[in-house]
Order: sequence, then structure tokens, then C-alpha cells
Amino acid sequence: MSGERTGAGLLAGRGVLRRLGGVPVVDRVDLAVRPGRVTALVGPNGAGKSVLLDCLSGLARPDGGRILLDDRDITRAPCHRRARLGVARTFQQVAVFPELTVAENVQVGAEQQRPSRPGGAALRARLTAPPAVAVRQRVAGALRLLGLTPLADRPAGDLPLGVLRLVELARALAGAPRVLLVDEVSVGLDAGQVAWVARVLALVAREGAGVLLVEHDLGLVSRLAETAYVLDGGRVVATGPIERVLADQRVRRLW
Repeated sequence: MSGERTGAGLLAGRGVLRRLGGVPVVDRVDLAVRPGRVTALVGPNGAGKSVLLDCLSGLARPDGGRILLDDRDITRAPCHRRARLGVARTFQQVAVFPELTVAENVQVGAEQQRPSRPGGAALRARLTAPPAVAVRQRVAGALRLLGLTPLADRPAGDLPLGVLRLVELARALAGAPRVLLVDEVSVGLDAGQVAWVARVLALVAREGAGVLLVEHDLGLVSRLAETAYVLDGGRVVATGPIERVLADQRVRRLW
């Protein structure tokens, strides 16, 4: 990749290798998440998709290869540092704080918001508003976006899985990420909630963030993504425009 600029706001993996028990579960994967687009990562159960997200988000350190953000090597950066740089994540197994309210869970994400770049209305607003006010505004906006405002004061532990998926997504969005990694968001959602989430993710991409969507719902994938990577046995076995990839019978047989 010598001398190549990958583009502003781009998260990329270059030759990412991750072993568990000595066995490669992510095997030298190249992948790029471009700003303003939804990119899909699909494949059968056990393909290594969530482990790859762990490497991209900083939850796991790869055994080989590099993770780049804006052409900056962040391979050794921990999760909280990547969050400050604008990388947010949801999880296949919902990760919320059950003892906290919905609003308090979302606040955790709002407090991870990266600093604004110099200049512009966003910076002026931050300079004139106390931090606590700015955090409350981000929490309120994320709750409205996911339709969670009526549940703001409910303890998360009292809520069903589908709602917790929305809480987790709201928490990620409250930090105004530049890159959003979404892992199996449709699990536990009804059809109306899936449609709502699809609109939200499309909006996030239109506003300039890069979205990497790990998803088994191929209808949702085909509706949102422009590009797909297909992972099987830890390796990328196909990549390209979403229509071409999902029409490939060799790919469909993986399911």
C-alpha cells in the first residue's frame, strides 16, 4: 500500500490475521470501510466475522496485519482510544449495562464523542455549551432517532432483546462516530424495528459515516449496502458490488 491514500474517514484492515488456539479464525483479510457508504460483511456462522470486528474495534489485537484509520496505523490502539478517534461498535451478544437506565446507557456513548475539528458551528457550540449540556443533547438526539425517548428512564435490564438492540445502537450513535461497526443488529427485532434501523443506518451513511454491517438478513444487506465482503473460514472468498456478490450461486451456497 506504499504511497496509497485510502481516503478521509476510511477504516481499513490490511492482511489482518487473528488466531485462537493457534488456528487462524481471521486469515489475512483485506477490507475497507469507506465514508458515506454501507459496506456488508457476510458469511456463514463461524466464518470469523465477529472476530474481525473485534480486531477492527480494538477489542482484540490481531496476530498479524494492520488496522488503519485515515491511513494512520491504529493496530495497537485500545478500544477507548479508537472510540475517541470515531470508531463505534455494536455486538452480536448485546452488551448493555442492565442496572442503568436506557438514557444512562446511551450517555456512555455520548461521553466518548471525539473532539470536533477546529472551526465551524460544531466547535462554536461546544465552546459555548457546558459539557454536561452537550452530552444531554447528544443523548436526547440518539433516543429520538431510535424511538426510545418514552423508555429513557426504564432500567435496561427490564427490556426485551429487540429494544436492547436499539439501545446499543443509540449508544454507538450518541458518540457521533465516523465509522460504525454493526454486528447482527436485526436479531430480536420485529419487521417494523428492522425497517426503522434500516432507515437510521442509511441516514448515518448519508451524513458521511462509514458503516460496516455484519448481518445474516440478506434482504437488509441488499437494501443498504453498496459493497460486500464474503467471509468463509476466516478468508475473504468474494467481494464486489452487492448485487453481483449476492447473486453468485457459490456465495449463496455458503448459507
